[in-house]
Amino acid sequence: MIINTEEEKNNKFSVSICVYKNDNPGYFKEALESIINQTKKPDEIVLVVDGPISDSINLVIKNYEDKPYFKIIRLPENVGHGNARRIGIENCSNELVALMDADDISIPNRFEKQIKCFAEDESISIVGGNIKEFIGSTDNIVGIRKVPMNDADIKEYLKKRCPLNQMTVMFKSSKVNEVGGYIDWYQNEDYYLWVRMYQNKTIFMNVEDCLVFVRVGDEMYQRRGGWKYFVSEVKLQKYMLDNEIINLATYIINITKRLIVQVILPNRIRGWVFKKFAREKC
Repeated sequence: MIINTEEEKNNKFSVSICVYKNDNPGYFKEALESIINQTKKPDEIVLVVDGPISDSINLVIKNYEDKPYFKIIRLPENVGHGNARRIGIENCSNELVALMDADDISIPNRFEKQIKCFAEDESISIVGGNIKEFIGSTDNIVGIRKVPMNDADIKEYLKKRCPLNQMTVMFKSSKVNEVGGYIDWYQNEDYYLWVRMYQNKTIFMNVEDCLVFVRVGDEMYQRRGGWKYFVSEVKLQKYMLDNEIINLATYIINITKRLIVQVILPNRIRGWVFKKFAREKC
């Protein structure tokens, strides 16, 4: 087994990761290795294969599929990000579940830091952290997305922007399941989940460290723009308005900012705006 000490057995956790046909097999392998080579090793890695994938991705999976801690869930068709996430969490054996994306890289002591937070405060249900965005190599950091650390600040930030970096989170799966888990919501499944956990009086936390290196490029800004993405964001803001999480003034300000950035601005300018106003300098 990947677990090798009594102390680790008392802090069992699963890692849930999804892969689909458009993922880069080399990046995927790096992501898996960053999970396995942790100072606090997971008891279980649950991989959801979201629909048909390439032979090259299958070759990567073949290197791990005989490991006793590696569980593979193969879906016959692509079901989308939110549904694949939900299926992954449903198949995790442990209460604590960490999320990971198929093209990012976790720092070596990411899980150790997060497990420590849960051990020190049992009231906490979810722990995330900051991210460093890079192009090509982790030596080429182009931005840092910092998020609030304490519960009160996170909940206030949630009223304007997504308060957690999804690829960094570790949570108590029972608390996620209490609000229905991941539900399909175009490009905003995570934000919608945090909002429902907020409604359920979940206690949030972010550590001040950058826990994950995140690959970025021009396509990232394309995904965060366009009419379909804007409509998804507006519906989420309307949900918060209807449930009295935000007031009308905040709703109008939020959708106006999103209209400008996501619909009116071209990709090149949108990228500059993100780097200038939504990211910390390196």
